[in-house]
Amino acid sequence: MDAIRPVEDEARLAAMLAGANLIVTARRAEDGKLIGISRSITDFSWVCYLAELAVSAEAQKLGIGQGLLAEMRRILGSGVSIVLQSVPEAVGFYQRAGMKPASDTFIYRRKQ
Repeated sequence: MDAIRPVEDEARLAAMLAGANLIVTARRAEDGKLIGISRSITDFSWVCYLAELAVSAEAQKLGIGQGLLAEMRRILGSGVSIVLQSVPEAVGFYQRAGMKPASDTFIYRRKQ
């Protein structure tokens, strides 16, 4: 299993997508291939919990992640906060995207 997401566990990936209520995708113009996705849970009024932001290796450093975040913000509007728990490998990206770290975040880590 990938340290960041369970890419080999199709049932778990399907459940992750089914449980989200805001999914934004990025696709290649020439063939429609999925190259980026954000998966969130939100009330569309107060807060949005960004569970996943993933961009394929071939499309990284092209602004796709920034575009997914911008589209989420457009959909949600300025009255909704976006909150996420970053994996250590992605902290720099979220800082560059303008997100501020929050020291009052708590977590029970999953065991598998």
